[in-house]
Formats: sequence, structure tokens, C-alpha cells
Amino acid sequence: MRKFRLLLPLFVAITLTGLSATGLAANVLKDHPSPYLAMHGDDPVNWQEWGDAVFEQARKQNKLVYVSIGYFACHWCHVMQRESYQNEKIAKFLNDNFIAVKVDRELQPALDSKLIDFVERTRGHAGWPLNVFITPQGHPLVGIVYLPPANFLDLLVNIDNRWEKDADELKDMAEDASEVMTRSSLSDGPDLAKDLGEVYTSILQQDALARADELLGGFGEQTKFPMSPQLSALLTVYEKNHDEILGNFLKLTLDQMMSQGLVDHLAGGFYRYTVDPAWQIPHFEKMLYNNAMLADLYRRAANIFKSDAYDRVARQTLDFMLTTFRDADGVFIASLSAVDGKGIEGGSYLWQDKQLDKLLSKQQRVMANTVWKLDHAPALDAGHHLVRKQSMSEASVVLKMDQQQLQKELKQIRKKLLVERNKRSLPRDTKRLGAWNALALKAFANAAAQYKESRYRDAARAVRNYLVNKLWDGKRLQRAIGKRGAFGEAALEDYAYVAEGMLAWSKLTGKDRKVTGQIIEQGWQRFYSPKGWQQSEKVLVQYGAREPVISDGSLPSASAVLIRTSLDYARLINNNELEQRALAALNVGFETLSTAAFWYATQIDALQYATQQ
Repeated sequence: MRKFRLLLPLFVAITLTGLSATGLAANVLKDHPSPYLAMHGDDPVNWQEWGDAVFEQARKQNKLVYVSIGYFACHWCHVMQRESYQNEKIAKFLNDNFIAVKVDRELQPALDSKLIDFVERTRGHAGWPLNVFITPQGHPLVGIVYLPPANFLDLLVNIDNRWEKDADELKDMAEDASEVMTRSSLSDGPDLAKDLGEVYTSILQQDALARADELLGGFGEQTKFPMSPQLSALLTVYEKNHDEILGNFLKLTLDQMMSQGLVDHLAGGFYRYTVDPAWQIPHFEKMLYNNAMLADLYRRAANIFKSDAYDRVARQTLDFMLTTFRDADGVFIASLSAVDGKGIEGGSYLWQDKQLDKLLSKQQRVMANTVWKLDHAPALDAGHHLVRKQSMSEASVVLKMDQQQLQKELKQIRKKLLVERNKRSLPRDTKRLGAWNALALKAFANAAAQYKESRYRDAARAVRNYLVNKLWDGKRLQRAIGKRGAFGEAALEDYAYVAEGMLAWSKLTGKDRKVTGQIIEQGWQRFYSPKGWQQSEKVLVQYGAREPVISDGSLPSASAVLIRTSLDYARLINNNELEQRALAALNVGFETLSTAAFWYATQIDALQYATQQ
């Protein structure tokens, strides 16, 4: 779900008109510290890393740059690699006619954001793998997502033929399209009156409820994402206005997410999203950022709604992160793959009937069938996915068992299934990303402050040490550190989320206020000017103007997080200059907030915080 639907004739113009001697090294990705890039190291495609050298060669040879963006946990990224990038015929055509670049979206978030925006505007939808043809001058020309190999090769041939005939025309077309799509206005809004936050939170609530699924919870008619930034902002709105309709919707959504197919009912933790609107069948990857945000969301919801169930989910998710995502030194890895070691989507999580019959007694099988949806044909080829069929109280009535006894029996069933499941292979993306670890730092610091448990405090401390001692040199953050040193490009989100996480740690411990302030200041200096925000320091793609406000996606708006964190920090240490800078950055983009409030929930949340003081 995204907010832009600006369709341009660019894609049609190229595809319908006739739908290595590069000077660069052959495939350079083998042994890359990114598992996603490294897995492409044996492809016959001469993959290059993103950088200046690619465009220098593209200009020398007048070739299009083919940029393919994906991530390790992505099922369709694996499929396209197997079908197309390991196909000798397709690889040869790519090598002969294009400069091929493979990008891990988790290492280049700003580039990924730009190109996602481009593909959405030109095609109406986007996703991963995200594949964009870019001119030697850096203007995006055509974007696609997954294509079957025959269609993909046809597209490559058609684009190459058109480029051979009309390269200058296509360059001009791409440049003109980029200019049209990147115009940005930065006009001041009204003064930040005290009621301004209430005005825009009301608009946000109306927009969100207009998009809400009143029967099944969440947002969307096809897939269902948690939409954590929006839910977090709406929780704050409800905390202040106690609107019954909003409260009921939030509880419905939280209940659905924690009881249906989005959650792992054996080991805990949330999947990234479900492919259906009823929250039944997940896309099976588990992401660090998703679980960190949802753990904090459920902790807050437990306090607001006085819910023991939400509190259990918050703790279970934190504990899942500790047992599954944490490295030996306490730093968190990026993700768990959607496919198992055999390439089967969901293979690590699904159950065949014969497996269940072998592992469980007849009585346990009846219990499992009653609690989870196991008494019907599996929805997926690899077997059943555990989805809550009914509540414990309802199941205990059906089974004529005491509820506590049923809980005890289910614990034994889970234990049996987990022992078996842990024998299966589950590929992991072991990158240790600063921004995502910062979200974990925030979640564990907040949990430590509330629950007073040393394990949560210890978890927060380990992440703090990684961020401050490894990624921060006093002036600059790194995106990630591996065995060969720093890799990836630190973006606005790194500075914003690390600052936010460090502020939560500072509030917990009373320490590290100075370094928190330094990171905040560098975030402003590197990514903000009176013309607006940019998400990366280095610009190779000539697309995307500075933005007055940045929207939410799967992650919260980095600019809004930095503004909110700056306000909080400035008021904590009485820094009037920083507070006024943050207030000025909030005083823009009100037309955008009015027309697309749902996609700017974190910005509106920051506005509410600014004007309530």
C-alpha cells in the first residue's frame, strides 16, 4: 500500500515499441558481507556494486544501467535469481548490453525509497525484486518487478533495441519525466498554534478509519501489513480522545494480528505481512524492525487498554528477539528468510498431516485441531500453517477440559513441535544494521523501564555498545559493520532511529546524553536544509527533490522521528535553539498532511507532541 498513483507513458513508450566488455570486473559479489549480495556471487551475471564507477563506465560506453534491488528474506527475489540470473542466455544478454548492478535494499534504503517511488508512479504498483533501468546520466527510465524468464528476456531485448535506435530521445524522456515527478514546494504553514496538533490528529483519525477494515482489522483489501507507524500514532490519538470507534478498531486489529497467521504460534515473533486480508497466510520472512516495533506497540497498547494479553505478546516478542535474532555479542541480525534451505516458501514453519500424526498422540492431535486450524486441507502445498481457530476459553469448552489444564497440554504440544521444527534449516540474514538495532534498543529500553527486568536492560546495553562503540566515530554513523569493516550507506533513518534509541537509553540510565545530542546534530547537518529533507548524502540517481515532509512506509518517517526526538531532547536539556529548529521543520507541508494524512502519521504525531507542550 502506497500513496502515489501517477501513471506516466514512459514504461508503455519503451515496452510497446519493440517490447563483458564493460571495463568493470566480472561478478564482484562473492564473499560480500551482505548475505543477499553474496548469494548472487556465483550468478553468471557480471554484477557490480552500486557506486560512481558504474555510471562512469555507463557514460563511456553509452549503456543503460540495470539496477536490481532485493533483500535476503524475499521469496520472489530468490525465484528471479533461480529463473533468470542463473540462466546463461539471460546473463549473457545482460552482460553484453547493460551494466548490471545488484543492491541490497537494506544497505541502501534511500536509493530503494527513490526507485520504489519511481516505479509506483510509472506503473501504479511496486515491490521486490525491484528492477530499474537507469540512463548513464542517472535518470530512471523503466521499472519492473518480478517477471518470468521468457518475459524478462523479451523486455531486455526490446529495451536494448530501442536504446540502440533512440538513445538520445530516451535520455531526454527520462530526464523530463524525472523533472516532472520531482518538483517540490516548500511553503510554510500556519503558526504552530496549540490546537494545530488536534486538528491534524482528527484528520489522521478520519483518514485511517476511512481505510480501515471494520470486519477483519487492519488496512487493505488484498494483503495485510501491520502498519506499525500508523497504529502507533493512532494509539496516541486514542490515549488522548478515548474515541470508542477508534478504540474498538485498534483492539480488533491488535487481536487479529496476535491470534491469526501473522504471528508464529510456536516460537513467537511476527512475520512481515499476510498475503490475504483475513490475516491467515503470511509471507514467511521475519524482520528485526517489524518485531521491534510491534513489541513496543503491544507494550504501549497493554498499558492503554489495560490488557494482560497484549502485555504477554509484547514480552513474547521481546523474548523471541532475544532467542532468535541476537548474535553472541548481543547485537541483532536483520531477518529470517521466507524460504527454507531447500527453497520452499514457509518450509521451516509448515506441517504435513503425517508429520503431526507421528509427533503427537491422538489426544494431543485433537487438542491441536481444536485450537489451531488443522482439521481441514492445508492452504499451502508444504502443509498447514498454525492459525488460531478459537480462544483458549472456547477450546476448553469444546474439549471439556479445564482451561489451565489445556494450557499445560498445549505447552507440551508446542515443545514437541518446536523440537522437530528446530531441526529444519532456516537461512538468516546476519547483517547487523544500525537503524534496525536502534529500533530494538528503543523497544528494550522502554521494556526495561516498565518491567524492571535485568535481561531487557542488558539487551539494551549490548545494542547501545554496538551503536556507540562500533558504528559511531564521533562525527559519522556507519550503516553496518562486518568482518571486512563498514559497508552500506548510512542514511537519514540511521541517524534518526539511533538518536531515538539512544534517547530512550539515556532516559533509562541517565547516561549518554552528550553522544545522543551529537548524533541528533549530525542528522540535521547532513540531511536537512531550508529546502527540505534528503534521505541520503550521496546522490547518484537524478530523481527526487528535497522533501518538506517524508512519508511513513514499513518504517516510520525518518524526518519525523528526528524532529520528535530533537524536541524531546531539547526540552530535556533546555536547548532552545534545537527546539526552534525542530518546530520550524514541522511548520511545512500542511497541504500534504491534509490530503494524505494516513501516510504521514508519524509527522502528525510529532506535530501533536510539539503543540501539546
